[in-house]
Order: sequence, then C-alpha cells, then structure tokens
Amino acid sequence: MGLPTPPVAQQPFADVAALPLPPRRELSQQPHLASSPRDEALVQLLLQRWGDQVSGLDEARTVEYEVLLSFPSPEHPNLIEVVGPDGAVLHSYLPKEENVTGEQGGPDVVQPYAAYAPPGTPQGLLIYANHGTEDDFQYLFNQGINLQGTIALTRYGMAGRGAKAVNAAKYGVAGVLVYTDPGDINDGRSFPNETFPYSWGLPPSGVERGSYYEYFGDPVTPYLPAHPSSFRLDSNNASGFPPIPAQPIGFRDAEDLLCNLRGLPAPVSWKGALHCEYHLGPGFKSGENFTADSQVKVSVHNRLELRNSSNVLGIIRGAVEPDRYVVYGNHRDSWVHGAVDPSSGTAVLLELSRVLGTLLKKGTWRPRRSIVLASWGAEEFGLIGSTEFTEEFFSKLQERTVAYINVDISVFANATLRGQGTPPVQSVIFSAAKEISSPGSSGLSIYDNWIRYTNRSSPVYGLIPSMGTLGAGSDYAPFIHFLGISSMDIAYTYDRSKTSARIYPTYHTAFDTLEYVEKFVDPDFSSHQAVARMAGSVLLRLSDSFFLPLKVSDYSETLRSFLQAAQQDLGALLEQHSISLGPLVTAVEKFEAAATALGQRISDLQKGSPDPLQVRMVNDQLMLLERTFLNPRAFPKERYYSHVLWAPRTGSVATFPGLANACSRANTPHGSEEWAEVHRQLSIVVAALEGAAATLRPVDDL
Repeated sequence: MGLPTPPVAQQPFADVAALPLPPRRELSQQPHLASSPRDEALVQLLLQRWGDQVSGLDEARTVEYEVLLSFPSPEHPNLIEVVGPDGAVLHSYLPKEENVTGEQGGPDVVQPYAAYAPPGTPQGLLIYANHGTEDDFQYLFNQGINLQGTIALTRYGMAGRGAKAVNAAKYGVAGVLVYTDPGDINDGRSFPNETFPYSWGLPPSGVERGSYYEYFGDPVTPYLPAHPSSFRLDSNNASGFPPIPAQPIGFRDAEDLLCNLRGLPAPVSWKGALHCEYHLGPGFKSGENFTADSQVKVSVHNRLELRNSSNVLGIIRGAVEPDRYVVYGNHRDSWVHGAVDPSSGTAVLLELSRVLGTLLKKGTWRPRRSIVLASWGAEEFGLIGSTEFTEEFFSKLQERTVAYINVDISVFANATLRGQGTPPVQSVIFSAAKEISSPGSSGLSIYDNWIRYTNRSSPVYGLIPSMGTLGAGSDYAPFIHFLGISSMDIAYTYDRSKTSARIYPTYHTAFDTLEYVEKFVDPDFSSHQAVARMAGSVLLRLSDSFFLPLKVSDYSETLRSFLQAAQQDLGALLEQHSISLGPLVTAVEKFEAAATALGQRISDLQKGSPDPLQVRMVNDQLMLLERTFLNPRAFPKERYYSHVLWAPRTGSVATFPGLANACSRANTPHGSEEWAEVHRQLSIVVAALEGAAATLRPVDDL
C-alpha cells in the first residue's frame, strides 16, 4: 500500500526497543505549566540536548511569543460554597485535589480552574444540565424550569468546555460547574479504593483542568504572531472567552451537590454513575449542609496575564532538498506534572532526536529533505505555540512543508496504535506499521495488532485499520485547517471493548504522574518505544524517500463517501430548492480520474530512471494537494478554519461540512433565505475539487 522506502529510513530506529527513554522522569517530576519557571527550565533542557556535541542537531533555537494566558489567583482560590438566604456559608468545598500520593499538594500544583473563564461571584439555585449542550438547556426550559440566575452543574463530554458556558448564558444561567462523571471516565467505579493509586481510575477529588477559550492561538493577536510589536485586541473586547464564570470540580463534590438536588428526575440518558438518583433542580432538599432555599455561590478569581512562551526548534538540514520540510511537533507544557500529557510524547521526541543526532554527528546519515523538530509552548491554553508559529511563517511553511507529524500524548494505554490523519498519510502510516513489531509476545506487527482492535472495510484495500480524522484537539489543527498541510497524529491507546472512558482517567489532573504511567498506562514503556519507532519510521519515509509516500488517490474514498451521503440524505431536499448535485458528481469524478492518472505516472517513473526535476514536479503536486481544499472565505465566522473537507460539522449528515451545516440551518420553517448559502457552500466544494483535480493533472496541462 505504500511506496518503497530506502533501507536507510529503517536503520536509525532498529535499536530503539533496547534503549531507555531517559528524560521521562525528569520531564514530569515537577509541574510545568506554560510560562512557569519549570517550563522555562525544560526549554533549556531541550536546547542543551539538541545542541549536544555527540547527539545534537544542526541547529537549536527558540522563538518567543508574548501571549495572553489565564491563571487563578494564588491569594484568592476559586471556591464553591453552599450558602443560606442570609449569605451564611453552610458548606464549602476544598479548592484543590486530595494529596493522595504526596504529589498533589506541592506549591507549584495549580488549583483546578477553567482557563479564560471570567472572574465573578455568581450565586443562585442549582440545576443539573447534563452535558451542557444547547439541546440540554432547551430540554430544561421545555420542562418549565426557570433558568434565569441559576448555577448549572454539567458533566464533561458532548460539548466543548467553553461551549457549556456559552450555551448556559443563552438561557440566563449565571455560572457553570463542570465535573467528570465516573460513568464517563471510570466505567462506573467511584470509591477511593477503586481508583488511583489502586487502579488507573480517576480519584473522587480529581478535576480536569482545561482551556475554556473557543478558538486556538493567542486570543488577542488573531492571524498575527504574538510579538511585542504586534497589534493587540483589547482583552475586554476579544471574542471566544466564556461569557459567564465557570469552574471545574471533582465528582466527589458533584455527587454531594447532585444527590441533594430536588425537582424532576433526570432523563435516563442524563444519568451517570454517582450513587443517587439524578434530579434536575432547581434547589436542594433539606439536609445536613443544605436547606430548601440554599443556593450555590461560585467564586472565580481568574486573571489574564501577558506572559512570554517559547517554541523550541531543532533543525536537521536536508542534503538534496533542504527547502522541503518535514515538521514533527509535540507540546511541552502541562497543567500539572503531565507524565502522560504531554511528557510521554516529549520523551519520544527527545529519543528520536538523540538517535538522529547521533547519526548526524557520526556523519553516517543526513536526510534528503530538512526535518524541523518542534517543542510547542502553551498548547494547553489553546494550541498557542503552534498557531503562532504558523502565523509567523505562514508563506514559508505553505510553500515548503511536505507534511506535519504530531505526537502529543504518545501513550494513552498499551493496547493498540491509534492513527489519525488526512487520507494521503494513510499509506505511509500503514507501511511503517507493517514493518514494526507490536509490544508484547503476540509476534504481530503493529499493523496486524491494530487491525484486531479497530478496522473497516475499504472498497479498494479490503479490511484495513480504521484511521481517525483530525479535529482541533492538538497542534496539528493550525497545520491542517489554516495552512492546508497533510497532517497526522500517532499514539498508542486502549482497547475500546474493555472501557468506555472518553480519555485516560487522570487527564489534566494532578494525578497524571510518572507513578501512574509506571503502574497502569505502560509499565515497561514498550508502547512508548513502539510509538518512537513508528513516528521515526514515518518521519524518515517522508524525509528520505525519493518520491513522497503520500497517496492522493486515498482521498477518493472520503470524497465518494461524502458524495453518497449528500445524495442520499440531502438530494431530494436540494432538488426542492432547484439545487443540483450534478456539478458535485462531476467534480468528484474529475478528482478520481486525476488522482488515478497521477498514481500511474508515479508508478511509470519509478520503473525507469526519472530526471530529478520530474520527480520534484510530481512531489510538489503531492505536497500541494491539501492546499487546494483551502478557502479562507468559506467559513467567515470560524477563525482559522478554511479546509472545506475537515472544518467542524454541526449538521447531522456525514458529508462536506459547509454543505451539511448550511442545509441544517436552512431546513427550518424560517430558513428560506438561507438556501442561497446552501448553494454557495455547494459551489465552494465543487470549485475546491476542480482545483484539486487541476493540481493533480500533468503540470504541462495548462
């Protein structure tokens, strides 16, 4: 399924399984929140490693940005209190997690908070709003519940963090609490002796921190690099911040609140695994810490601060095509210790750089194309370091970048590979996975092990592993959505048949420690080694192969799937409004023909002795395909999203997102004026596909 790769691309990582990942303890022994002293110390560690005389790279440097971050006040911790009608505090919840292993109580452990949530002290009756989606609040409204001035208790999942506050504010809610239900993360287990340190489960006091900012990048310098000289928006007028105070809490505290709520019983689908009946509120039953008229007071003292945050770049210059870049990135900052997120990925990054740097210094290897290794800063606050990088070097990266490889969390668990990416990278990931042994004693390749856990039937290849698509959850987002660069994310993950956890349980908590990794995530670090070998193999295939191992014809399956969904689910509706899918059918057929023809041309060239310029022209076609799907005017209300195939889809039909979203908005009793937007979105997709087909046709076909 992949193009042949020179043997040199495999050799550097043959011995990774026998090597330690030396920095893993050093990376996670202390909290390293973005812009903190420890974060800066890790910047120096990376510079020292990449400048080493024995195993360093050609160049290591930092790029610093002045960015707007959000922090809780050390002097005034955010608090959740139950108060009586006279303002007397009936009960107060601890503002931090329980010190279970001795690592949760240190002075550098930032208290749980919702980054970018505004300060305030709203107080009101409590209601339970499930996941905090707009439909959830509409359901409460339809039940006749007065939401004005209430405090909403919501659980993580289904809606983004910040979206919960946005949805709540639309209904007059004054403040939002967010907790992780043990039914969503622990497979129902919630007692202290069932959770970490006795299992990988989230302890009852564990709280998921996170950014509640709607967009990515520095909030006050959109589309501009956050240099001191850059124009900045007034933070009071910047968009994307939660409109009302919000605060995350642990499920122990959520249980105390929820189990004392009165009101209507919650729908069955709203129930998690707390040990009581779920009620909607508003208000409480009388009890030990509650009275019938007691309210919840949410005191948030977050503040915005301009801080310096650095990206660290390690450069390996290409021997033949130094002006073509393969970029490999991992973020450095964590909410607390971050042994899994992101230090598992940073350890892999440092190990790959050590192996490659050693070969460089020995003079035994240099890639055909340049390699840029990146340690991104301030990812946790909204992909800030990577976004600022793409803003600063927009033209350079668009003109010269072959692909972007992301390894954020390298190991969620140790069952199987998880590959995500745009269709052209499927082939190179599969090819690497077939040649590397999976951890354990199965004797299977990573590919054969992967296909056992998650697979699909392809009309072209038969049964193959399922590749995921890329949303906006990590630093690949600006590369694919903003720059149109073929991108991927590689990790090891868990067996979905054995857990319903939406992510590893201690995610963004003070319990994400090295002890947690060593006991429950990857005890022998063999999955870390497997990811290092996978990522290294993919990196070298992209940087060393004569022909780029990007298979553009693999886009045809996606396009055909989107087209069929549009025909089946939207065709009749569109016909009613005199909108034809005929041009879309033709455009998909043009793309398929052009992609097939280019694949045949590459095959013919490989059989002979092609002129290097011929190869360069073909490789540029492969590299530039993803750019053809960008239209910066397609989604004017969506910051940075310009990829017409992978932009966020809010419509229910699994088709081209702009078309799906426009149809969803127009298909209402009052939507007649919005059918023009449906037609516009259809034309945008047709134009993008025709442009893509033109890019893939022979370059002398003008």
